[in-house]
Amino acid sequence: MNLQKRLLSASLVFLIGFSSLSLHSVGQVADDDPRRIIDMKLQERARLAVERGLEFLKNTQNPDGSWTDKIGRKVHYEYRGRLGKHVGVTALACLSFLAQGSLPGRGKYGEQVEKGLDFLLRNVQTNGFITVNESRMYSHAFATLFLAEVYGMTGMDRVKEKLKSSVGLIVQAQNETGGWRYQPGADDADMSITVCQVMALRAARNAGINVPKNVIDAAITYVRNSSNIESGGFMYQHEVGPTGRVQRSRTTFPLTAAGITALYGAGVYEDRALDRGLAYLHRHRPRRYEALNTFDYYYGMYYATQAAFQRGGEYWTTWHRDTWRDILSLQNPDGSWQDLVGPNYATAMACIILEIPYQYLPIFER
Repeated sequence: MNLQKRLLSASLVFLIGFSSLSLHSVGQVADDDPRRIIDMKLQERARLAVERGLEFLKNTQNPDGSWTDKIGRKVHYEYRGRLGKHVGVTALACLSFLAQGSLPGRGKYGEQVEKGLDFLLRNVQTNGFITVNESRMYSHAFATLFLAEVYGMTGMDRVKEKLKSSVGLIVQAQNETGGWRYQPGADDADMSITVCQVMALRAARNAGINVPKNVIDAAITYVRNSSNIESGGFMYQHEVGPTGRVQRSRTTFPLTAAGITALYGAGVYEDRALDRGLAYLHRHRPRRYEALNTFDYYYGMYYATQAAFQRGGEYWTTWHRDTWRDILSLQNPDGSWQDLVGPNYATAMACIILEIPYQYLPIFER
């Protein structure tokens, strides 16, 4: 879709809201059918929630274009860190504005996107690593994803070379197993970081940036090997033991959502691992109270919603109704959402989850 069409679509969202999605969700039913009435009320609540969330993010942006949240890492199932200017959160906040229909310098939040873009471009290192305050590959991938979406929708020359450099860093950082880890050059890999890199590469390829086929093929192999046939979930890490047998680690809802989305992002749309994984997500969907007590609720729902949307049909219809009710119930009076990372991260993630059906971002298109 070209830029002119995207801008036209963005202007229409405020006129039609989620009406077309409502029709898809409930099927061909009468105007006064209770299912349609309930569903349309949910769409309107979601639209208003996104508006309030984006206004919160607009007001919390730093003068230099960044957003501040806790920069940390998981230690024994806890999230520990310190507050600082956050590359990943800045990218996600900007993505939430793009998913509403704004572009750098254009649209309701064009100023915020422009400032966030400038911040990220200033922090692309000579080797392509996008990092501030010792941020790692998670943040680099989200920043690369944002740059790729901006370049794909605008063709901005000042983005292209920085994007090519950041993509090159991801390509070079892939290890022999086909996955990625916290830092470039790590020997091991894990699913939660691998999915971020795959989606960044997918967005870059969509935007016309060269991504070697062997990199994607190796990533597909890594993700497939991470599927646990018995449970249907995807593992955090896997290693091949001396007998050639895969040694399994834990499987969780967020990791399974990541595995499914990584396969979709790599261009795999029919696979038994996908079917098993989607069934796992249905069985293990987290409860809303977990959002305030963990650091991975919104991360998991972000990828699970992408997976459900790609599957479509009745799976998506059920998924989005249940998920949106939970997400909407967690919004604070000031328009924010909250988790252990911080309100800017949680708010950006929640908004993107609710915006996925807009399909304004190429990465979310079916």
